[in-house]
Amino acid sequence: MKSNHTRAGRIRVSPLVALLLSSTVLPFAAFAEDGSTDTERKTLDPVTVTAERREQNLQDVPVSATVLDNETLQKRGITDVNSLQQVAPSVAINTYNRSVFINIRGVGIAQSAPTSNPGVAYYEDGVLIPHEQFIRQGFFDIDSIEVLRGPQGTLTGQNSTGGAVYTRTPDPVFDDFFGKVDFTVAEYGKLRAMGAINYGFNDNVALRLAGVTDTQDSFSENIGGQTEPGNMDMASIRANLAMRTDDERLRVNLRAMIFDYETDNNAVKNRNDPNLDPFVISEDGNSFLNQKGYRTSAEARYEINPDVELRGLVSYQDGYTYDQTDGDRTSTALPVPMGLRASGSNRAIYPGRVSNARTDFETFISEVNLLSTGDGPVQWVIGAFYMDESVPVALYRDNYNTDDFYSSNSDIVAEAENNSASIFGQVNWFVTDQIELLGGLRYSEDTQDYTRFALPGPPRTFPITTTANSEEITGKFGVNYHADNGTLYYANVSRGYKAGGVNLEPIFGNFGPESNLVYEVGFKSQLLNDTLRVNGDVYYSDYTDIQLASLQGGLPITQNAASGEAFGAELELLGQFGDLSVSAGLGWLDASFAGDACINDTNNSGTDVGCPAGNRLVPEGRVLPFSPEITFNAGAEYFIDLGDGKAIIPRIQWAHLSDQYATPFPSMATYVPDRNVVDARVTYEVNESLKFEAFANNLLDETYIAAQIQNSSSADGGLIYGAPRQLGVRAVIELE
Repeated sequence: MKSNHTRAGRIRVSPLVALLLSSTVLPFAAFAEDGSTDTERKTLDPVTVTAERREQNLQDVPVSATVLDNETLQKRGITDVNSLQQVAPSVAINTYNRSVFINIRGVGIAQSAPTSNPGVAYYEDGVLIPHEQFIRQGFFDIDSIEVLRGPQGTLTGQNSTGGAVYTRTPDPVFDDFFGKVDFTVAEYGKLRAMGAINYGFNDNVALRLAGVTDTQDSFSENIGGQTEPGNMDMASIRANLAMRTDDERLRVNLRAMIFDYETDNNAVKNRNDPNLDPFVISEDGNSFLNQKGYRTSAEARYEINPDVELRGLVSYQDGYTYDQTDGDRTSTALPVPMGLRASGSNRAIYPGRVSNARTDFETFISEVNLLSTGDGPVQWVIGAFYMDESVPVALYRDNYNTDDFYSSNSDIVAEAENNSASIFGQVNWFVTDQIELLGGLRYSEDTQDYTRFALPGPPRTFPITTTANSEEITGKFGVNYHADNGTLYYANVSRGYKAGGVNLEPIFGNFGPESNLVYEVGFKSQLLNDTLRVNGDVYYSDYTDIQLASLQGGLPITQNAASGEAFGAELELLGQFGDLSVSAGLGWLDASFAGDACINDTNNSGTDVGCPAGNRLVPEGRVLPFSPEITFNAGAEYFIDLGDGKAIIPRIQWAHLSDQYATPFPSMATYVPDRNVVDARVTYEVNESLKFEAFANNLLDETYIAAQIQNSSSADGGLIYGAPRQLGVRAVIELE
């Protein structure tokens, strides 16, 4: 482990590095364009982005974003949310327990609670998915993904401090019939079948159905018990019914998805396991994680006139999680003997236990937008967002058994009622053909009522209800310059906000909202006769009242830490040079606490000098959690034309993620070392309707820690290792 836990002693990379790189590329690019006459040159296709609520070319939108269309996702082997960090700079994703935690530029979320919100907003077909537990189930039949870096909130949905991820599924096509089958077989019992069918009934009604089944055996072996943590079996089905009037002024989409995600829970390596093999665990408890649910939405767009459109959206989501965990993560720990109290002192002697949890998220969302659609110099969006949800939670612990859950001796039963409302708007004004001004504002108001029906500890009179209120005005302002050569230069300042909430234990009090103020300058350019795309940015982030989760007295607590600051830069390249395609993405981040803070440490209940009892000091300059200094990815593929529509396409891809910490307290229990993952694939295209692929994920078989799990109220922490090398084949059949 590194002995230096701050970045004060490191050589600081200039925040202008990306812009300096662009200044060296542009003159060469201009020379190459002037001297080129090859009319057969392959060029880059435009990339469509919907970040500003309308379809635009990525190169015209002043936002730092990675946009991946369906073809790119397939080429790079992106089949789950977790893989996005291998192709998008400044993104760190940790998947464990019930959730997928997305952090962008060191901002996001580390642990979940029914009373907290993610700092990175996730959308599917324009619908906010407000909880990280239900992201992965819809990651199939994807048309495009937009990863937006920096605060978002003046254009759509809910406010966010770190960024947003927009996933879009293919729209139904009118008056046409076609389909697709995508089948994968790989080591460790991997079987994935995805199918989609489009039926265009006529010019005004079309239906697209898509479904996936995905089975994966565990990469780990459990030598201690009855289940195999790491096993996974998922099934999801999605439908999209599109309708429009003859004049196409009214367009309606009715969407619905159901999912069933079942596992033997996570394969977590106990840090004290005497078996040093990272893929061998020993648990005697019956562990499982089942997530079921559905989400529906109705979206309507009406063209009021050629220059103005009205958009309305309503969505209802219901996601249910039922899981059970071997709380001690061993096959040797003894439970508290029958007849003894399950007191703290007895549990320390007899730590064996099984934990059982049930959480239901019932969410209603509505949104309305009025937006300009014409070609005039002023483009604008105004809108309102409303969310109301109920989250009942039941956490039980059995300290008298280790093989299965029989009855609870420690109950946590509560229900959160969350309400979020906001109004927002943004205007883009071309003062001249080259100078564009941008301004946006948002007012957010959040209320949370948290009722406890049962808690461990001293006898109390239940129910106990606590309310938290938050409100904030945030916004975005910028200046954009569209140069004659097609390059966009932009500078903006944006502020995002995440609501505060209520802690489980009333004596801990409420936690307040956090905010993030970001100053950013960047450029977007397309060079060498549209064969090379170079986009870059530098930024400074002022991150205040950071919400951090930990464990105090055996119960979860969310607390506000001191502020943090971050300097960073990002650079993305995409090139098409004849039959050779190359891509690269680089993110540099220097993120640290901007002042001393006294907060609770899950792994140490001690008290530091100058801090309140039970709190430890986080000194100014210490690295912020989930803030890898370097994220880098690079890939190359070559198209080998065999004639008669046949081709072979080999591809190699490398992703690097530097080390990071899971909490503000550096230790062996929080350190996530750097990693280098290389993937390779060879695609054989038989024709436009049939292709086969052989692939090797983690080709060099690197053993790395994917996530550090901290102790929770239900189970001890440990290590989750990344997937070892996995060989497989894939077949894709297009049906017409």
